[in-house]
Amino acid sequence: MFTPKRLIVTGVTVALIAGFTTFLVKTAVENSQRPQTPIDILGFSPDIIGNDPRADALKADAASAMQEAELAGGRKGRKAFGPDDSVEIPKEAPGGGGFLPADFPPGSSPDPGSNKALGKQMNAAMGWEGEWGCLEKLWDKESHWNERAMNRSSGAYGIPQSLPGSKMAAAGSDWQTNPATQIKWGLGYIKGRYGSPCGAWGHSQRVGWY
Repeated sequence: MFTPKRLIVTGVTVALIAGFTTFLVKTAVENSQRPQTPIDILGFSPDIIGNDPRADALKADAASAMQEAELAGGRKGRKAFGPDDSVEIPKEAPGGGGFLPADFPPGSSPDPGSNKALGKQMNAAMGWEGEWGCLEKLWDKESHWNERAMNRSSGAYGIPQSLPGSKMAAAGSDWQTNPATQIKWGLGYIKGRYGSPCGAWGHSQRVGWY
């Protein structure tokens, strides 16, 4: 039997439930109508690191130059043109994109082994532990995991060989000298453009660049 007090409590409860349900429905409708901006899980938008026809053309030219030099060296019996010849290690980090060239920290030197260990850890954090072999080979080919590597032909820079290097500022202002920032950007670039390291490695194997 409902007493006046119980009727009041029941009425208030029903009103609260109805109001909350209306709020949820309204919020869901508003969210569905709101423009969605894809955000990379690494913290920056993939469209910052997406397709760049001019950069792609420079990469293709650099790959062609490397192949031609390799063929010429083979014909003359010399050691084939390899990754060690395709990159140089500048004394000063490049500028560009509003950044002045940066001096490398005094007394420091690249440590590709530590960079690779960091890359393996960050790659696993992306859920790509099973594709580590592809990433390892890709950046072995590109830079030997050296954060100071610069392509002699295109000017691509850093561990992931960003072109131009200043694109990596999307991942951090210390892109010129910090391996972690370069790896973060490189993983975001791979995710945004190729989906995963093996997708990037496959493209590199087909056309000579990624």
